[in-house]
Amino acid sequence: MIYRKVVVAETERGLVFKDKRIVRVLEAGVYRLTIWGAKLRIVNANAAQVSDPALLALIDSKSAADQALREQCLQVVDLGDYEVALVYQRKALKSVLKSGQRYVYWADARELEIRRIDTREDYAVDASLVNVLVRGRGIEGAADAVYPAEVASKQLGLLWVDGALVDTLSAGLYAYWRVNRSIKVELADLRLQSLEVVGQEILTKDRVSLRMNLSASYQLLDAVRARLQLKDYEDYLYRELQFVLREAVGTRTLDALLADKEALNSELYRNVVKGLAEYGIKLNSLGVKDIILPGEMKDILNQVVQTEKAAQANVIKRREETAATRSLLNTAKLMDENPTLLRLKEIEALEKVVEKVDRISVYDGLDGLMKDTVKLQV
Repeated sequence: MIYRKVVVAETERGLVFKDKRIVRVLEAGVYRLTIWGAKLRIVNANAAQVSDPALLALIDSKSAADQALREQCLQVVDLGDYEVALVYQRKALKSVLKSGQRYVYWADARELEIRRIDTREDYAVDASLVNVLVRGRGIEGAADAVYPAEVASKQLGLLWVDGALVDTLSAGLYAYWRVNRSIKVELADLRLQSLEVVGQEILTKDRVSLRMNLSASYQLLDAVRARLQLKDYEDYLYRELQFVLREAVGTRTLDALLADKEALNSELYRNVVKGLAEYGIKLNSLGVKDIILPGEMKDILNQVVQTEKAAQANVIKRREETAATRSLLNTAKLMDENPTLLRLKEIEALEKVVEKVDRISVYDGLDGLMKDTVKLQV
């Protein structure tokens, strides 16, 4: 009988076929096989997972010989509808196996470990695995099998499973198995937030068209109540602010709005704060930022203001003239009653005259100067 030498490397396996069926699997080593009656095929066994069709055919075979060969060289992992499996090699997580699938590995694969996880009762990923599955790189199948959720500080996470709100999450990193179920985490911001309602075209009671901008700050006190009772709490708040602003402005004239802006802000706050509290939302502040008039109305108001200021200036001018005349009258009465004061006024007038002339001719000495140059007719 003629033999041939066969060498199977460490990363290979030899499949011996007879009548188109595998009869033997050769591990790494040196073998002597006859050249008749059997065929040999070398397959790569460097990867732990088996993908050769001939080997996979052994799994469903009813033959006792095939079953014995399968138990000798293969490890079969059949996962149920709510099962996943973690594949470790050399103590490192390499892949996540999907539910409802069959996976086949070499039975003698080095340092291979497979851990099954039943997610029917507990779909939360174990805390020791969260960071590895979410932040780990190169883990095959992790992205499809795991739903990650990161809740920041001052946030609250709302966990929805198959359309039902089942839990609230504080700050931290979470992960859940998406095995035949719908999982979603919504983030609610618990910090003080602002909302701007801009460009609102509104008619006042006296039919003046205004454009107004409104600013509000609010905070979620009960995120669960707000989410369950309101589809979109921010959209609801925006529409409520629009409604109360139009209602308040529509009952006031333009003069009333411009004269008392604080009264408008107070009314808006009272009309909104109670309704928001019922949904777990706290309104911190609310106020009108801008009241923008149309161009023609601006010109009219500017004319009114200019006229009012001109009238005020005229009143002040007349008041000052009256006061000056009254002061002159009082001075004249004092000089009439006091000759000395009259003489002082004459000297004062002389000083002003001297300041404005270059040369003065004086006759009859100082007496002539005082009597003829400066003289008051009584």
